[in-house]
Amino acid sequence: MHKNVLIIFFLVFLAVPSFAQTGKVNSDSIPFAPAVNYDAGDAPYSIFCADLDGDLDLDLAVADKKSDSVSILKNNGDGTFQTKVDYAAGDGPQSVFCADLDGDSDLDLAVANYSSDNVSISKNNGDGIFILDSNYAVGDGPYSVFCADLDGDLDLDLAVANAFSDNVSILKNNGDGTFQTKVDYGAGGAPVSVFCADLDGDLDLDLAVANWDSNNVSILMNNGDGTLQTAVNYGAGGGPFSVFCANLDGNPGLDLALANEISYNVCILKNNGNGTFQTKVDYGAGDTPQSVFCADLDGDTDQDLAVANYLSDNVSILKNNGNGTFQTKVDYGAGDGAYSVFCADLDQDSDLDIAVANYSSDSVSILLNQTITGVEDDGGIAQRPGGYSLSQNYPNPFNQTTKINFTLPRSGFVSLNIYDILGRKVRTLVSEHSSSGYKSVLWDGKNDFGKDVTSEIYFYQLRVGDFSETKKLVLLK
Repeated sequence: MHKNVLIIFFLVFLAVPSFAQTGKVNSDSIPFAPAVNYDAGDAPYSIFCADLDGDLDLDLAVADKKSDSVSILKNNGDGTFQTKVDYAAGDGPQSVFCADLDGDSDLDLAVANYSSDNVSISKNNGDGIFILDSNYAVGDGPYSVFCADLDGDLDLDLAVANAFSDNVSILKNNGDGTFQTKVDYGAGGAPVSVFCADLDGDLDLDLAVANWDSNNVSILMNNGDGTLQTAVNYGAGGGPFSVFCANLDGNPGLDLALANEISYNVCILKNNGNGTFQTKVDYGAGDTPQSVFCADLDGDTDQDLAVANYLSDNVSILKNNGNGTFQTKVDYGAGDGAYSVFCADLDQDSDLDIAVANYSSDSVSILLNQTITGVEDDGGIAQRPGGYSLSQNYPNPFNQTTKINFTLPRSGFVSLNIYDILGRKVRTLVSEHSSSGYKSVLWDGKNDFGKDVTSEIYFYQLRVGDFSETKKLVLLK
């Protein structure tokens, strides 16, 4: 495996829900605006979108391999970005992940450094300024880092894919953003991408690892305490370079999407519902796909694919048919050497945009989604066919509690969930059969474990049968 290759690792612990309003106008292709480019560092390899300065919009963190730094580009609030500010990392940063590692309610940086065989932790001072705190030894040639609560103690641990030692390193968090000595688990040949998600439905987070050299994906099940079982391998395409876990077919269990660098395609492995997977199905992508991200890009509540293609300098969008099969790709231009793709609402219009790190042009491309949204009435209640309605929460922003009202024209099974801005479910407010009528629910700013969540933008989503509606709320503490 050559060393001048990128791997992408981002967030999302679970499938990203639709953050788009129903009532969107969908067409055969999603109307993305032409790319707008912003300067990054030298050879950007990985990109992550998150609210780094606490102003409730999404900024960019970019790992720049050849300048040994991470570039931070702050959002002006409308999907345009300020000039980058660079922060030192280790030698050859390959991957960056943003997460609250020290429990102080702001987002820190974890960076996998390929050449120095370590992970750098940079702490956020609360306004998007970072200080390099510590380096932690991992395996040989770390390509990817993912932050997740692997041992169930409500802090975020590290999972690192090590390309040249054929293993994954797990570093448990001491609760304050310092980490214990690594424990290594075997994967396949040249693991270059790791994703943490509950694959077998037992409420702990397992690992999916893309192995470039052995052309497969390793599944390592969690024992519930952050220790992992022996890897089980499933065939992928040629040179799998990125793995993403999401519910693609609407059936129980998170499925796998892998971008295959050598075979120029994306393969889908559907979950049988228990963490075992069916034989892959391939879909064409662009030239040398490096990264795949699953997200609802067209507002129809299923998960589409965005794929960064290095040699064709573009992003391929493959729309989901609703059952985990995908339409023929539609390509959108990015910068030179598109290596990493991330989907998020960058301009705060309730649909998902695209950010791309371009290795060859030292830039970041932003493609804003131009999908048309529905219109709300003067009362702030979105009226839908059949009499369903979902109101804007009040108060908004809120500090302690907020009220969410909705109307059901008939009885049915109702789910009302809170998601964070990266698509992770935070709280289940309603999950039951309900009679028709006017309903009201309070949210107290806590997650399903009773722990206070951080000040940021959240989304609440109502689902009843075929009806689905999502709105945005803001928690300020």
